[in-house]
Amino acid sequence: MSWDGSAARQTGALAWRSVVTTVRLPQAWVPALFFPLVLMAIFTASFGGAPGNIPGFPPVRSFLDFAVSGAIVQGVLIGGTTAGAAFATDIEGGFFDRLVASPVSRTAILTGRLGASVVLGIAQALLFVGIAELFGADVAGGPGGFMVLLLITALFAVAVGGLGVFLALRFGSAEAVQGMFPLFFALLFFSSAFFPRETMTGWFRTAADWNPISHLVEAMRDEVVGGAEPGTVIAGVAIALTLAVLAVGASALAFRRRLREAP
Repeated sequence: MSWDGSAARQTGALAWRSVVTTVRLPQAWVPALFFPLVLMAIFTASFGGAPGNIPGFPPVRSFLDFAVSGAIVQGVLIGGTTAGAAFATDIEGGFFDRLVASPVSRTAILTGRLGASVVLGIAQALLFVGIAELFGADVAGGPGGFMVLLLITALFAVAVGGLGVFLALRFGSAEAVQGMFPLFFALLFFSSAFFPRETMTGWFRTAADWNPISHLVEAMRDEVVGGAEPGTVIAGVAIALTLAVLAVGASALAFRRRLREAP
């Protein structure tokens, strides 16, 4: 798969198509916005000022500061699943075959979908942070911390989007991609997305320690609540980058395999 100026333009066009298609289908974007916002509101209303009284909780003004990063990660997970299902629908409906048969760059077919995942992930992060700030939250890390949060969001969006594309290419079924959502949701809840690892014990703490999502969320959260340490930020960015590289590599291999197996 080669890359040139025309491939860049085609990537932009395909990414724009994916974004517009998603926006036009409420069932594609409402869950990625509704569920994270509802959980963030419920947890904030339930625990409000409790973090200051719970041993192990970071020094935050309210639970909202703590919860916004988990909401972003949850939104990206849901959005990535939806994007993978949409790509599988393109395969089932024949649009993918028409793209392959056209002069469109093979690289652009993949990068266009991944680019759309990044755009939608960044849009979600901006929306969630904006809503949280309306209710009193603040990114204590300032503009630099906010850029780190967006960087991790973008890399994670590539990772989740790439995994969705891989599943779509591997199975060619939107139902198969959507069937992986419970696994993604389990990864989210067995992490520190909603509560700090310091408050956990036993096997749950062990699972959260080994869960890469924990380290992504914590790197983002530290920029929101303040007191970010270089080691935590570097670990979060490195994990997000590693997941993105693995997912893109897997989707590229699946793409080549589907092309070889095409009649």
